[in-house]
Amino acid sequence: MTFDHELTLISKSYTTNSMGDTIQEETETFILCDVKSVTRSEHYSAAAHGLRPELVFEVNKFEYAGQDEVEFEGRRYNVTRTFAPSKSKGVGEFEKLELVCQGVVNNGSS
Repeated sequence: MTFDHELTLISKSYTTNSMGDTIQEETETFILCDVKSVTRSEHYSAAAHGLRPELVFEVNKFEYAGQDEVEFEGRRYNVTRTFAPSKSKGVGEFEKLELVCQGVVNNGSS
């Protein structure tokens, strides 16, 4: 598996300004990933719960810190679920993590 796509992990933090307003700040972390399709069974299982997964990003587990939003090719996605596939047996390979994502429209779910 080659990690030949760039994925932006987006973490959000909140601060309060001098007027007492809550300000949202975003921190972006750029990583490499592999892009996979959502399986048919995952698609129908998620649809039964009102979710519409679109893409699965496979990343190195050590690079992901629980961010709930990502950006890929100029489009934002919510991370709806993570999945750790069985460990690879290759020498020098890192543990991988799959991020199951659905698109975001106007700061809401698509």
